[in-house]
Amino acid sequence: MASIPTLDGVRSRMVDTPRLRTHVLETGSDGDVVLFIHGNASSSTFWEETMLALPAGYRGLAPDLRGYGDTEDVLIDATRGVQDWVDDLLALVDTLGIERFHAVGHSLGGAVLFGLVAARPAAIRSVTMVAPGSPYGFGGSRPDGTPVFADGAGSGAGVVNPDFARLIGEGDRSEDNPQASPRVVMNSFYWKPPFRPAREEALLSSVLSEKVGPERYPGDAVPSENWPGSAPGVYGPVNAISARYAGDLAERFVAVDPKPPVLWVRGDSDQIVADQSFFDIAVLGGMDLVPGYPGAEVFPNQPMVSQVRDVLTRYADGGGRFEELVIEDAGHTPYVEKPEAFAAAFHPHLRG
Repeated sequence: MASIPTLDGVRSRMVDTPRLRTHVLETGSDGDVVLFIHGNASSSTFWEETMLALPAGYRGLAPDLRGYGDTEDVLIDATRGVQDWVDDLLALVDTLGIERFHAVGHSLGGAVLFGLVAARPAAIRSVTMVAPGSPYGFGGSRPDGTPVFADGAGSGAGVVNPDFARLIGEGDRSEDNPQASPRVVMNSFYWKPPFRPAREEALLSSVLSEKVGPERYPGDAVPSENWPGSAPGVYGPVNAISARYAGDLAERFVAVDPKPPVLWVRGDSDQIVADQSFFDIAVLGGMDLVPGYPGAEVFPNQPMVSQVRDVLTRYADGGGRFEELVIEDAGHTPYVEKPEAFAAAFHPHLRG
């Protein structure tokens, strides 16, 4: 059923839930379930090797999120923040009769994890966040997590390179555009160059499987009187993880009871989720790459890693626990770049 060929040992199927028809990749047949949540501009394909490497006694389950891959094309209501995805995932595990599970999320999927834990903490055996997006949204927030502007200007669909979205929609597999070709972006930012994965073509197909359009990726934007002149609209994944709609996600996560243990894994060379992210428009403005930047006093860059650490520290202060693992010589996707180093921490964390 998968539009992208899978590795031997990975099964593909569609699951009808009360919310939507979800495409799922699976490994194993019994044991504790490990739910894998992919990031933006990717799909469940990114998790195949990690799922196949699970120890005996674990069953891997990796859905394509709403808006991605082979899952039914249903619009994302960005005004709900990550909640559409959270509700979809809970509908999936409920439909499959899964009462408890381990949860793993990468990038955007890591931001979704904050909401998933907040929604049903007792169901989650352990949490593994890989380069998670900040629970305060991606872009447009101050170090303490408050939005720079109430309308979320500086985050959301309006700050996405429109050529990148266009080329995804066109299925472009070239390297012709050094700033926007999906293959170039993937190999420049998803991992640390000069690394290129063995399954580069399948992973590129995964990037290209995202659903594109004004109400899909990246979503709609509205004019703003605030720099850089646009604010998030109401549809699409990038608006859903904007500063405008992040709301109290961090506070809800910190307050959960019970508190499942958290493993936080990141690469030391991540350029996407970083304290100086190359995808933060304030950083680009400070480099004179976006005109009209009002300066750091008005619009500071977002220290994403520090924000995640602060939230996890407060989570631990409230009775939870977390471990931070920094994998050397790795970028945004260390489980693809350094699978042995990732598994060395991930597998003991599952056994807990």
